[in-house]
Amino acid sequence: MQRLDTSLPGVYELRPRIFRDARGFFLETYHRAQFAELGITDSFIQDNHSCSGKGTLRGLHYQLRHAQAKVCRVVEGEAFDVAVDIRAGSPNFGKWTSVLLSAEKQNQIYIPAGFAHGFLALTDRVQFLYKCSDFYDSADEHGVLWSDPDLNISWGATHPLVSEKDAKYPRLVNVPREFLPVYSGT
Repeated sequence: MQRLDTSLPGVYELRPRIFRDARGFFLETYHRAQFAELGITDSFIQDNHSCSGKGTLRGLHYQLRHAQAKVCRVVEGEAFDVAVDIRAGSPNFGKWTSVLLSAEKQNQIYIPAGFAHGFLALTDRVQFLYKCSDFYDSADEHGVLWSDPDLNISWGATHPLVSEKDAKYPRLVNVPREFLPVYSGT
């Protein structure tokens, strides 16, 4: 597994070794010891799978009390994946980074706890899988408006299909500080 740094410290693109032959391919998508060697020591306890049509945007989501680190990948199609540093006090507060995830490349993104996360489906069908370091808790669900002009995320879509809930999230500047994760210096 190869780790590539993104523009935000702690957010990484991961590229697995893929073994291809006439039968198809084989790869390891998660290996705890190898992840630890790459500096990713979270314990992942929940796997999620979503399917989206082209132009669907999911996010920007986070949990506060049950903050989740995530390892995301696409097994069908392509997705524009985004992580936003929303940790109060972070030198990168309000900055975002992205990775183009594709089933063909089999790459992944690691997003530490304390970041908001979202993705845009770029192909007719996107099957999106992600590991989480804490359980989903609907009572702890928070979000930031995907189209927040202060974030200025280059989604490449002006009118994506967004859930009613995601469309109503506040801009980051309007999220009360007590509803933001706190930067711990790492």
